[in-house]
Amino acid sequence: MRTDSSPGTLPAREHLPAGDAGTPVLDVVIPVYNEEKDLQPCVLRLHEHLERTFPYAFRITIADNASTDTTPLVSRRLEAEIPEVRAFRLEQKGRGRALRTVWSASDAPVLAYMDVDLSTDLNALLPLVAPLISGHSDLAIGSRLARSSRVVRGPKREFISRAYNLILRGSLQARFSDAQCGFKAIRRDVAQVLLPLVEDTGWFFDTEMLVIAERAGLRIHEVPVDWVDDPDSTVHIVKTATEDLKGVWRVGKALAGGSLPLDRITRPFGDDPRDREIQDVPKGLARQLVGFCVVGGLSTLFYLLLYSVFRQFGGSQTANALALLVSAVANTAANRRLTFGVRGRGGAVRHQAQGLVVFGIGLALTSGSLAALNAASSDPAHSTELAVLIAANLAATVLRFLLFRAWVFPDRGDDQPRSTVVAAHTPAQPPAHTLTAQPQSYGPLPQRPTAHPYATTPYTPQSPYDTTEFRAGEVAEQRSWRDATVQLQPVRPTDTDPRNS
Repeated sequence: MRTDSSPGTLPAREHLPAGDAGTPVLDVVIPVYNEEKDLQPCVLRLHEHLERTFPYAFRITIADNASTDTTPLVSRRLEAEIPEVRAFRLEQKGRGRALRTVWSASDAPVLAYMDVDLSTDLNALLPLVAPLISGHSDLAIGSRLARSSRVVRGPKREFISRAYNLILRGSLQARFSDAQCGFKAIRRDVAQVLLPLVEDTGWFFDTEMLVIAERAGLRIHEVPVDWVDDPDSTVHIVKTATEDLKGVWRVGKALAGGSLPLDRITRPFGDDPRDREIQDVPKGLARQLVGFCVVGGLSTLFYLLLYSVFRQFGGSQTANALALLVSAVANTAANRRLTFGVRGRGGAVRHQAQGLVVFGIGLALTSGSLAALNAASSDPAHSTELAVLIAANLAATVLRFLLFRAWVFPDRGDDQPRSTVVAAHTPAQPPAHTLTAQPQSYGPLPQRPTAHPYATTPYTPQSPYDTTEFRAGEVAEQRSWRDATVQLQPVRPTDTDPRNS
């Protein structure tokens, strides 16, 4: 994992000015490889849309990475005909390499990219870059998996996309919803610090950039998009999926080993990643993997034993379903206690119900494997059946761990900081004979940078009484406040009061 130096910490976010004449605010990069047919319609359509709807100056950059057809000729012709178009040629393949090269050399304060097929509706482009221009966010991504997104694509690509994002959530604890959508933007100051840490030069470039940005505490804005699948896409799904899984392993290893200098990607007070208490790696992941592997190995042996027993009294499909059902219940109970450390009866029924959903997915994988085997051979040997079931169970086991970690037993315990509240104590009217102290005048609290979302409303004391800070859940224990009106206001752990200094 790359650990070379970066330009330094990031400045406070500010609203980007319109800029000098001739300097674009937005640079949209279109990475292409052998796209002589689709390139010109894409650029013309994108240019017309930006000219009609985008209120700032813009540029369209064609990043040709080692095309062997007439794509370079088309790029140069478009550059000559349209003033806002630039053509850039690389002699090496790799979408990530093309994006890093063009983004690093661009002078535009907002950098974006989209795929040449324009599967994403262009009406989402302005909502994508607006939070970056205003200073609200550091990166922005289009999401095909948001609830309000409208997506048209086949079940195969839908399954692959959701499975990949599930892997990211289960292994790297990613919080963004769609890593692979070819519709993203980043501020240039962020790119200058972030890109030197991104190692991948291919399709995993997006995921690696987002994971590092998220772990560093940068703000990622998601935009629901309307997306229509391109049936003529040249992406090799199997090869891309394999490279992505290798990338997930490499990034996870780097995060676990601490070789990524995340502290270099910081913001001024209020945006520091240490202020958000984001950990470098998910807690307990290594222990959970070991426990899950042990339980999984024993469950597999138990499943094969049950299958061999049930096979003597029925067909292969019936034996497989019964064996998987019994072993799934035992597996969920064992993982609940041993792997994820959940004790007590609370939630046990819900966990078993969710475990049965996971069991259904495993049943579909194993049953589909048996059906394929029976279709290929009318009378397969018992050893062949066991071999096919072992392979299918390995795939189901990986998926089961990810579902257990991200859905059935999500980590809601010590990984999340305890919330802190401030109680403004407004006591009841004191008796007449009680001496009333004169209110003290306090100066205003120091203001945070205006770029921070919590700095919009200055602090004003609500009463002449001091505020008392305590942990959430402890209000009920303050027995002497029965006649008081307690107002709770959320604060951050770093909030301070100069009166107590």
